[in-house]
Amino acid sequence: MKKVTVTSLLCLIFVSFFLQLLGIMHVIPLYVSSPILFLSFLVFIYGLRYKKRFKGF
Repeated sequence: MKKVTVTSLLCLIFVSFFLQLLGIMHVIPLYVSSPILFLSFLVFIYGLRYKKRFKGF
């Protein structure tokens, strides 16, 4: 995974964590901020685990 991709995904996690804090303070709805945080973690973990593999012919 490229450094730019990792950096951008980490920034996405920090932004979604900030949105989650705003959701806890009832500034934005919590049902909007929670899926965003979950999806950002999911994309980050998937990106770290994804490898290009040769699966045969």
